[in-house]
Amino acid sequence: MKLICNKLSLYEAMTNVSKAISERSSLPCLEGMKFKLRDSLLELTGYDLEIGIRTTIAVRSDDECEFIIKAKLFSEMIRKMPADEIVIEMNENMQVTITGGSAVYNIAAQAADEYPMLPDKQNCENISLPQPMFKSMINQTLFAASASDINPTLKGELFEFEKGVFNLVAMDNYRLAVRTESVKVETDKSFIVPSRAMGEAARLLSDNDEDKCELFLSSKHIIFEINGYLVYSRLIEGNFHPYKSAIPKNITTEVVVDRKELISTLERAMLLISDRTPSPVRCYFENGMIKIKCATSNGKIQDEIKADMTGPVIEMGFKCKYMLDPLGRINDEKIKLEMSGSLYPMKIVPVKGSEYVYLTLPVRLSRER
Repeated sequence: MKLICNKLSLYEAMTNVSKAISERSSLPCLEGMKFKLRDSLLELTGYDLEIGIRTTIAVRSDDECEFIIKAKLFSEMIRKMPADEIVIEMNENMQVTITGGSAVYNIAAQAADEYPMLPDKQNCENISLPQPMFKSMINQTLFAASASDINPTLKGELFEFEKGVFNLVAMDNYRLAVRTESVKVETDKSFIVPSRAMGEAARLLSDNDEDKCELFLSSKHIIFEINGYLVYSRLIEGNFHPYKSAIPKNITTEVVVDRKELISTLERAMLLISDRTPSPVRCYFENGMIKIKCATSNGKIQDEIKADMTGPVIEMGFKCKYMLDPLGRINDEKIKLEMSGSLYPMKIVPVKGSEYVYLTLPVRLSRER
């Protein structure tokens, strides 16, 4: 077998595909990257039984074969080659020679006979989404997905299609993120995709309004087709938490504030907070002001910013990070904080519209000394 290919094309493809490869696997063949050569196309596949990534690059070759090579070592060899064109040859003993300019590497490959099959997108239901929109939705919700194994359904994101509206939802025990868009999807459906697969898909999505992400959905799997890449993932079984019932309906206090000013204020308080000093931030909403206080063993801070406020005065405590996470992912200049009382979740919503809803649980505050 012999093929000739562009160094940068091969290295970029290997870098992306290797995200789905584990250095240690119950199946030794999955510790490498699978290569399949046919019709002057080289198909690269990584798979760790949770997610898979596959792409194809053009090469010059008349041969056909399949083989597996340790991905990390092979990728570094390609990256350090001094030439823009790479020649890869393999003999009948599965010994691979990689040549680029004056450099020649030799490495052993293995047969791909035991490599598992990935799901086929044939006979799957297809959903098409604009890439910039989908990328934005993931980036503005994924941070809220749970990292705990206590409730496996919360380790992913809920896709909820209902009457032409697409809700992407992530939550854990302390916060909730819902991002909403209108889409051209006729049927109603919902399913849960693991957060890791969502992160890999987001990394491949573009900001070009004309680019589409194709979703291929079966009863157990989802496949994302993105700019020449296929990202495979199992769906998470089970019922997602009924998140809509957790969103407060009866709002008593509304505060409209400049988002960047609020971020700056919270970031100043965050300087005193660490894993060793996890004190909450006290927020006083009164007289057109948001007053911030925080005291840890590292020191104390008092700060305040102006805001437009309606409703009774409220004092609430929050984990500073849980407020900063959503604020840093919103593009609006001003945002609205909606509260129903000091022990009820705070809603962060747009001043106008319903594009997103963030929910942050308060922390029960001790008496100030």
